[in-house]
Amino acid sequence: MFTIGDFARYGRVSARMLRHYDAIGLLRPARTDPASGYRYYAGGQLTRLNRIIALKELGFTLQQVAAILDEQVSVAELRGMLRLRQAELAAALAAAGARLAQVETRLRTIESEGHMPADDVVLKRTETVLVAELSGVAASYEPEDIGPVIQPLYDELWRRLRAADVTPTGPGLAYYEDAPGEQGTERPAGAGSGQGDPVLVHAALVITPEALAKAGAGAGRGERAALGFDVVTVPAVDRAATVVHRGPMSRILPTVQQLARWIDDNGYRSAGYARELYLECPEDRAEWITEIQEPVIPA
Repeated sequence: MFTIGDFARYGRVSARMLRHYDAIGLLRPARTDPASGYRYYAGGQLTRLNRIIALKELGFTLQQVAAILDEQVSVAELRGMLRLRQAELAAALAAAGARLAQVETRLRTIESEGHMPADDVVLKRTETVLVAELSGVAASYEPEDIGPVIQPLYDELWRRLRAADVTPTGPGLAYYEDAPGEQGTERPAGAGSGQGDPVLVHAALVITPEALAKAGAGAGRGERAALGFDVVTVPAVDRAATVVHRGPMSRILPTVQQLARWIDDNGYRSAGYARELYLECPEDRAEWITEIQEPVIPA
């Protein structure tokens, strides 16, 4: 017989852990002194202890370990549990690899620029939103061509929302598409991503169905058209690389370039035009805060 201290030493566990295993019925001592309460273990119990440790290291819970050791789990069920654990570990390994790539990218940035980047890029899923919007065509995707188109669209959209007594419930959202080709035909998706290709600009504000109902607009196209603006459901982006831009949109290029470098360095590629979520838009445009959301896919 071994004392609990000796058994713990041979089993490479703590005495506290052995007491816990006793309390939950996973590994009872061979004998407990009725007078002193001291626990004593038999040498053969090291086999069960080793199996407990091995199963725990595979990631099983103590409840699962108990079921396996007491043969409450069939061979087929154990095989399924191991395959599930295998998939979980593979997913964790992939996530760790992605984090490692981000750390390496950050290190390269610090080493090349000598300081931490002012804004971090975050990979996330955007939500589906209902918006009121007006649209127009810009000569290109360049900021100097977008600005003169989108600002008047927002000014007019706000005027029409007030006239319709519809109050936005969220921030402004600008998104872009390839402009229609000649004679009303559409170019293939992404064909307008070149510097000089025209783009369709959507100036949107988040609203709710309740706000529309209050304004007397139902679900019918005619009822909504009478409001003087389009009502559109903008779909979610499953995976978007996002970064916060501070300052006027005319100075967005460095932020967009930072985002492009992150996308390339982290094994992704762009999957379409970036969206702009206007988080704060005070009168002083130098104080604007905008989140850039670019859809990405693995390269």
